[in-house]
Amino acid sequence: MPINFPSSPTNGQVFTDGDHTWVFSAISAGGPGAWKLEAQSITGPTGPTGAAGAAGSTGATGAAGAAGATGATGPSEFQNVLINGDMKINQRNSSYTSSGEYKNSDDSYIIDRWNLVSDGNDTVDITQATDVPTSPRFRFSMGLDVETVNKKFGIVQFVETTNAFPLVTQTAVFSFYARVSSTAKLDNVKAAIISWSSTGDTITSDIISAWGAEGTNPTLATNWTYENSPANLNVTTSWARYSISAAIDTSNTTNIGVFIWSDVTDTTLGHFLYITGCQLELGTTPTDFQFEYFGETLQKCQRYFQKTYNQDQYAGNATSSYGPLYSWFPGNGNFYTISYNFNTCMRIDPNLTIYSAHTGASGKLNAGVTDVNAYKAAGGQPSISVAVNNTTIAGGLSGQIVADAEL
Repeated sequence: MPINFPSSPTNGQVFTDGDHTWVFSAISAGGPGAWKLEAQSITGPTGPTGAAGAAGSTGATGAAGAAGATGATGPSEFQNVLINGDMKINQRNSSYTSSGEYKNSDDSYIIDRWNLVSDGNDTVDITQATDVPTSPRFRFSMGLDVETVNKKFGIVQFVETTNAFPLVTQTAVFSFYARVSSTAKLDNVKAAIISWSSTGDTITSDIISAWGAEGTNPTLATNWTYENSPANLNVTTSWARYSISAAIDTSNTTNIGVFIWSDVTDTTLGHFLYITGCQLELGTTPTDFQFEYFGETLQKCQRYFQKTYNQDQYAGNATSSYGPLYSWFPGNGNFYTISYNFNTCMRIDPNLTIYSAHTGASGKLNAGVTDVNAYKAAGGQPSISVAVNNTTIAGGLSGQIVADAEL
């Protein structure tokens, strides 16, 4: 079939006829010009897939992600410098009234490590009470039961110099749980952090010089200073946690104390103030109360006070014919001794009271059929010796002791 080429083509003109492409060339051998057929490319079948290329180099490390939220602050290693803040150790007596070996007198130690201060004696009875907060769950509180109306009263714990040292010149927070049985009269409970600025561990335990009028903070004894400005905490009939903080910045501070008291002078017989969960620590915000095993707290308390009686027996009780201080048939003569090693090293060489195991009489050891006079022959922080001067001892010597090394 003839091809109808364009007439009068120009050099390089392209003409397509179906699947063929022609190009006009004006310079051609044998004529003025001619159309030439262009070579045609034909697509062949797809070849096999080539081998995978080599892995590329590792990309640059991406930017760090945003910092996560700060975790909760855990308890410090030295969280609570108070001992027996939850009132579970009570070695002296089951309760403290105007009678008994340990009474409810002003400036008297009661539940372990706590000292009662009051405007006169027999102002409040003290019990290890089971009226307690339930969240967190405590087993005991201290119950202060009004016995003499219209008097101020409170409790104080002293921190010995070696334990107070980390808090001196720092800010500390004191927290505790409390409630009252009625706000009709017990409507002004206060708390304070106080500092002692004289010889370390040689404190005045009766911290009050003058109790003052209702609503007026008591005047502290010489060398004691309020580190905060005490104010009414508005304690209610429901358990709640209260806290105060202060910079402990009194010059020459050697000991620290915490003081909780009723600042009213119009009270009603039988009204109670309950306290537990006491904690003194570094910072301005209290952390959760630091619970301890019973034995751990007991050992801390025994640095200041310990006894040979069982924990549920108290000084002066007649226990049996025998006691932990015991020597069988010491023999005849004029001088006999019995040694005793304390459960833990005491703070100082303690004051010692000796009791007959058979009768409970103080200053005595039982000698089988009778009591004989006994006294402390030698002593120290780890142990003591008790002695008897008597011409004849009929049988063994037996007794109990109480050792006191409180501040």
